[in-house]
Amino acid sequence: MSKIDVLLGLQWGDEGKGKVVDVLAPTYDVIVRFQGGPNAGHTLVFDDKKYVLHCLPSGIFQENTVNLIGNGMVLDPVVLAAEIAEVAEGGFSIVDRLKIAQKTHLILPTHRFLDAAYERRKGKQAIGSTLRGIGPAYTDKVSRHGLRVGDILLPDFDERLQALIDRHQQQLEWLDYSEYDLGSAMIEWHEAITQLREIPQVDDSYFLNDQLSKGKRVLAEGAQGTLLDISYGSYPYVTSSHTITGGVCTGLGVPPSAIGDVFGVFKAYCTRVGGGPFPSELFDETGETIQKNGHEFGATTGRERRCGWLDLVALRYACMINGVTKLFMMKGDVLSGFDTLQIATAYNGVNGEVTNSFPYDVSQSTVSPAYQAVTGWQEDVTSAKEWNDLPNTMKDYITLIEDELKLPISIVSVGPDRNQTIKRDTKVE
Repeated sequence: MSKIDVLLGLQWGDEGKGKVVDVLAPTYDVIVRFQGGPNAGHTLVFDDKKYVLHCLPSGIFQENTVNLIGNGMVLDPVVLAAEIAEVAEGGFSIVDRLKIAQKTHLILPTHRFLDAAYERRKGKQAIGSTLRGIGPAYTDKVSRHGLRVGDILLPDFDERLQALIDRHQQQLEWLDYSEYDLGSAMIEWHEAITQLREIPQVDDSYFLNDQLSKGKRVLAEGAQGTLLDISYGSYPYVTSSHTITGGVCTGLGVPPSAIGDVFGVFKAYCTRVGGGPFPSELFDETGETIQKNGHEFGATTGRERRCGWLDLVALRYACMINGVTKLFMMKGDVLSGFDTLQIATAYNGVNGEVTNSFPYDVSQSTVSPAYQAVTGWQEDVTSAKEWNDLPNTMKDYITLIEDELKLPISIVSVGPDRNQTIKRDTKVE
């Protein structure tokens, strides 16, 4: 019986997971998303064309790979329909490539309206939601009011749908929010539901356990990042799902014993979208340069990403709770041109104590990073094909991270294209 390998982000999302899944997909039989929804933005670049996937697993471009939307996700049928159309325009067919778990919860237009209403009501305390209806959809799931993909095939679906819409409209009235057009939104939503009925539905727990029993290789693709996990992230500035390895079991219906390798993806620096603590954030010209060179704008929202130095305290914490076995470092090319780079190796607390642990409160009023300066590199590394093509100072930067985390960095990305990927066979003692 084979195992499920897991690929997930170790920071605040936007680490480059989509590219890595695209690179690894040819070696897997099944690619599956286990949490999140259209708040994800996985960017893939190949053949001089860019695709941004929000719902579809990133293996959708591989001809012989089955892609599954798992029950731990929340699905907006309108977003899915648009993605399928974009993929089709690129010459790729989803026929026989896509399946959806029956137990996946649906996002209604009214979930998006509620998202906007709640954010407006919070004012300055707003968390920076993507306004895609993710939080309200998960809220309905937990409060046992949600609709699932399997419901669209039931004879009383229309009645269930209307009951939920009525409930949402009562909430919107209480929130004094009327800035929405339900009629036109529902027309588009119903059209997408018609298309959704044509996509094969499966019980993902039976389907995946059967695939594993047959020796098929399965890769679980995470969205967002570890530090946005609803329980273990920088709460309350987090997403509404479990982004960590444990979320694979609850999001797909597989046992912990089915987990194989855990691939942790991180940027050579840190970024964050929206509000929330960010200890190593840069507010100077260096941060602006990283943002410009890295094209750090949200794939889903278009918002500017806050940028900062690599944070090993947070990264070590993420590796621990996920059980990471291999590391993948993305966007190493973005740091080219700096004479000196800084790496946060510990936190200084307000009472003078120094810690290597990720604390309960990581706001900049309670902790400040203790940095280690390292020599940067000037070379353009975007054309590097092998480890030996990289400048020695960049190798030293990578080796330092490996030594600190006691984990091998098996992939180094030096550009957005799938071909700008250096694979390493390395071990760290």
